[in-house]
Order: sequence, then C-alpha cells, then structure tokens
Amino acid sequence: MSDKCSHDCSSCGESCSSRDKKSLIKSPHEFSDIKKVIAVVSGKGGVGKSMTCALLAAAAQSKGKVTAVMDADITGPSIPKMFGVTERATGSENGILPVVTDGGIQLMSMNVLLENEAEPVIWRGSLISGTVLQFWTDVIWTGVDYMFIDMPPGTGDVPLTVFQSIPLDGVIIVTTPQDLVGMIVQKAVNMAQMMNVPVLGIVENMSYIKCPDCGRKISVFGESGVDALALENGIPAVAKLPIDPALTRAADCGKLETFENNYLSDFFDKITKTRE
Repeated sequence: MSDKCSHDCSSCGESCSSRDKKSLIKSPHEFSDIKKVIAVVSGKGGVGKSMTCALLAAAAQSKGKVTAVMDADITGPSIPKMFGVTERATGSENGILPVVTDGGIQLMSMNVLLENEAEPVIWRGSLISGTVLQFWTDVIWTGVDYMFIDMPPGTGDVPLTVFQSIPLDGVIIVTTPQDLVGMIVQKAVNMAQMMNVPVLGIVENMSYIKCPDCGRKISVFGESGVDALALENGIPAVAKLPIDPALTRAADCGKLETFENNYLSDFFDKITKTRE
C-alpha cells in the first residue's frame, strides 16, 4: 500500500494487498443475462475503437450470437450512427430497455437518451463514470452471448470504472501503424495487466490501402508494427484493418451491420474460440 493511499479504491488504479477487486464488481440488472463482456480500448483517440467495436458486434451477430454494444464514450458517442439507429431508448417500471438494431444487436448509448443527438454532454468525470455504470446496472440486457464495450480513449475515469466495476472477460486493443501510437498502446496493455484483465487481441486500424488497379497493399502511415507489439506483449490474436472508403461510407450511412466484407470476422473467431 502506498504511503499516500486514500483508502478509496474506486479512484485508484494501483494493485495492492488492501484491494479486494471482487468487492468492487457491480451486478448487472436483475433481469439481465450477459455471458461474456469484452471491452475495446486504446491509449488515445482517433484510432478506430468505435469502428472496431461495431465490426466485432456485427461479426458476432452474423454468426448467430446474441450481441450487445454498450457505448461508454459518453461525450463522443458514434455507435448509434454506424448502425443507423435514430430512435430513443425506452423503459418500463423494471428498468431501461436498450434499442435494437435492424439486425438484432442490443445497443445503449448516450445518443439514444438525448432528444437531439447533436446536443453536447458537458459533464465532469464522476457524472460520466456514473452514467456508464448505470448502463450496466439499470439497463435490461436480454440473453446476451457477447457484449462489447466501446471505451473512451485513455486510462482515466471511465476506463478505470469499467475495469473495476464490470466483470470483463478481456479487452481488445486498437492501434495504428505509427510508432507514437505503439507507445501509447503499451499504456493500455499495462493498465489491463495491472487490473488483471486479459488482452485477447490487437487490431491495427488504417494498416494499409489496396491499390484499385493492381491490388498491391500500400502502407500509407508506415510499415506495420502490430505483429512485434503482439509478440512483445504475448497478445494471441492480431488483425489489420485497411483504409476502405466503402467501409467508411457504410458507417456514415448507418449500414455497417450489413457491410459485406467484415474484416474482423476471422478475428472474432480467434479471440473467442478458447472462451466459449
């Protein structure tokens, strides 16, 4: 225990003998049924966590898994738009009901609670973290095989709340080819290790673009370093997402769920084959 310990484990990421991790875990809603929970994380923004999360959810649903997405990026939610969801969440006397996409994915996001999706959420960290926790405790998730949590960037309040309060089965780390991002990724790996949550895989977004004429892969942002990162940290599964204008258009139009070439379909099989 640190000499400066405040004895408030909810605001601390240190691993020490005084911490009882199980005591911090919150139970989901009494009517919820959730088998596996996987968080999608990164040490910085703009690397494609939401895209990765949405593609993983679409891959799981297409394989017959009952799937859910919890959008924990309260101030920058983008998951509803990718799935073409415009309706608001509803509720009953028992709790909040998630919205359901055309393909059957259960979804909860700040944008399905706001009257105007362009309305900014100008809240302090404690209120944001509390809202994310309510998505777990107050929403009724029905018969979910896999829940994916789209995390905000960094290692601050919300990631700490999720790591400490929700029983994660693992995390997926998202990166891009730049060396700088690789350094930031190491922070996410270290946080997962400190919180005793396994890293199931790593996704390198914007890894390459394919020439439309010859099909050659061009490394726009430099050569990939994801394989070395995975080997160095003992991460078992790796995927490389290209820069694909068709994928971008599908997300912008709310058609990601029906995008034909889901680049993370095989990756989903790899990260889940030992965890069924």
